[in-house]
Amino acid sequence: MVSTASRFLGVERSVWVRVNVYLQAGFYLFAGANHFVHPEFYAPLMPPYLPAHDVLNALAGVAELSLGAALLHPRSRPWAVWGIILLLLALVPAHLHMIAMKGCLGALCVGPLAAHLRLWVGQPLLMLWAWSARR
Repeated sequence: MVSTASRFLGVERSVWVRVNVYLQAGFYLFAGANHFVHPEFYAPLMPPYLPAHDVLNALAGVAELSLGAALLHPRSRPWAVWGIILLLLALVPAHLHMIAMKGCLGALCVGPLAAHLRLWVGQPLLMLWAWSARR
């Protein structure tokens, strides 16, 4: 008999774990591909002091694609989790740039509060989400 602690809404914990991993993998695979499909979206997000914006955008896309794919394999998943956390830390300068620009960068304008929330709430939540897939 399965304990109620390992079930949620009548679904086994292992199913939730798989759903979580597939959702995260899909999220990062989509985000990574988007760097190549819509590179113009990411250009204004990059702080002006960073060099070679096109190269950095492509590297971020490759990293997200690679990490998203690595999440799908149990043996590479722990490394992918750490890679995602490090990638999210590497994106902090872009968030700080958005905050410095009061939330408006090119066509993307989210407002100052939303820019702060993206960094101080969104990034930690994404890191926790990644951490939840480590096993």
